[in-house]
Amino acid sequence: MVKQSIFGRISQLARANINALLDQAEDPQKMLDQMVRDYTNNIAEAESAVAQTIGNLRMLQDDYQQDIKASQDWGTKALAASRKADEYRGAGNDADAQKFDNLAKIALQRQMSSENEARSAEPSISSQSEVVEKLKTGLNQMKSKLGELSNKRNELIARSKTVQAQTQVHDALKSIDIMDPTSEVSRFEDKIRREEAKVRGQAELQASSLDAQFNSLEDLGEQAEIEARLAALKSGPVAPPAALPAGPGLSKDAAAAGTQLDEAEFDNL
Repeated sequence: MVKQSIFGRISQLARANINALLDQAEDPQKMLDQMVRDYTNNIAEAESAVAQTIGNLRMLQDDYQQDIKASQDWGTKALAASRKADEYRGAGNDADAQKFDNLAKIALQRQMSSENEARSAEPSISSQSEVVEKLKTGLNQMKSKLGELSNKRNELIARSKTVQAQTQVHDALKSIDIMDPTSEVSRFEDKIRREEAKVRGQAELQASSLDAQFNSLEDLGEQAEIEARLAALKSGPVAPPAALPAGPGLSKDAAAAGTQLDEAEFDNL
């Protein structure tokens, strides 16, 4: 019964459909961990049971071989006793001949007993050998399933970590979409552009102020020249100055306007 129970459990585990079991599991990784532990424990128990079964088979085989050898030995002894009896009978010694014939009969009787024991053990050895082979096959299948479970577990863990990483990335992208840091960057860029425009405006304003100051200096130089010449006229007659080009403080248009004004005043004199 124990042997049959072990064989049934090995067969059940070996036929287990791992994918179907995983589909029914709420937490496949935990189920795989438990299955790996169960398979490891069952394999250890099965190996012990199979080893015991093989040991029992080897004992039967040893007993069978001993019975075969005993049968052969008793056959040899029966032949020797029979030949000895024939020798005594040929010599006319019937008493000793009868004695060795009786020994030959005893040897033959024990030979037959050994043969019967060997013959009766043959069915047990045959069935036990078949069971051992099935147990070995089932045990190898269990080990193969254990390897499949381990690979499946490692694959599942790797896939789970990949999914977690992808989920984290998606969550991060969602938070980015909600907060949208690019809008902050755009506002900061607009602020910088306004500051840059302000600086350029101040520079233009400063340049315009400098131009006005230089123009004022030029006007002052022109007025100073006029006043100096007027003072020279009042101090006494002097020779008229030769025609000069317009000074650096007097533009062509201003010179032309001044000439027209002087001519009108002179006509009124």
